[in-house]
Amino acid sequence: MTRYPLRQMTTALLFVLGAVTLAIWLTQALRFVDLIVNRGLPIETFLHLAVLLLPQFFQLVLPIATFSAVVFSYNKMQADSELVVMRATGLSSIGLSKPAILLALGATAAAYALSLYLSPVAHSAFKNLQFQIRNQFTNVLLREGVFTNIGEKMTVYIRQRESSGELLGVLVQDETDAKKQVTMVAERGALVRGEDGPKVLMVNGNRQERDVASGRLSILYFDSYAHDLGRLQQGAMLRWREPRERFLTELFWYENTQIDIEHHTELIAEGHQRIVSPLFCITFTLIALAAILSGEFSRRGHLGRILVAILAVILCQVANLGITYASVRTIAVAPLMYAVAAIPALVALWMIVHPHRRAIPRLAPAE
Repeated sequence: MTRYPLRQMTTALLFVLGAVTLAIWLTQALRFVDLIVNRGLPIETFLHLAVLLLPQFFQLVLPIATFSAVVFSYNKMQADSELVVMRATGLSSIGLSKPAILLALGATAAAYALSLYLSPVAHSAFKNLQFQIRNQFTNVLLREGVFTNIGEKMTVYIRQRESSGELLGVLVQDETDAKKQVTMVAERGALVRGEDGPKVLMVNGNRQERDVASGRLSILYFDSYAHDLGRLQQGAMLRWREPRERFLTELFWYENTQIDIEHHTELIAEGHQRIVSPLFCITFTLIALAAILSGEFSRRGHLGRILVAILAVILCQVANLGITYASVRTIAVAPLMYAVAAIPALVALWMIVHPHRRAIPRLAPAE
């Protein structure tokens, strides 16, 4: 009685999880196609970037996929009168719910593995690879006629790029030194890779340096000049790690640095979200079971109750997102995340344990 529906739901879960994740993954991965087609990024780097996005998408889709698999499988068994036969053997609503609950527990365990380990590891690797692209493949990011930011305080503009890699009409604005602003303009140039990192090699131009305190401007004309970008790589190594890059212990017990203290509400809110989000696999499963198993049997299906269940899932998702964003500003509302996951689950569980069925009238015996 358990293996058959569990096998049906597992197949449906894998299908929905794969289809929805693939659709989301393709929409996000297409952002990097231009880096390959027009700007020469290696295909291996593109595939690496795309694969690192998958754990985040799996974590996002898994509760919805579990809900869809339970609704589809139980509604099909109801339409085929299989649930009626199971009830006739003496199974209660709790007994009928056992396969779905087992599936939800397995999905919750997988969601916790994604939330607590795989997603932060993949996101951290994704951010590190993005930095490597900016430094090792800086020429990939440069586009003709576009001001391109390299790091936070440097901007590069090129008027034209030749097939040989030569750059025509080069402008570099460097504000990495807070005491001075440097602007370099050159007729021609190229990006080269040195031992200390990438460099901009410029020919026939000038270097304008403005002192921020005094406003004094000095101009240097040059035939050949190389501007070192290696400092960007050293500065990025000290970049602040985003909440999604950290493990659970690093979110609740953050470092006593100024930037961590300033963003402590974001870190704590992310920690609570990591704990709560996998629980929606169980919550959504109970909502689906309540929609199918509670109430009277109907051969016409349960479209109305299924739509109500879908609406309940959407409201849970919206409430969870709203409370998560609110907790970033006021951490006192973070416990409401647990309420959004627990209260609908308890209500659905009560409906499963105490199903309301319309009594079937009995006909009086014929005289």
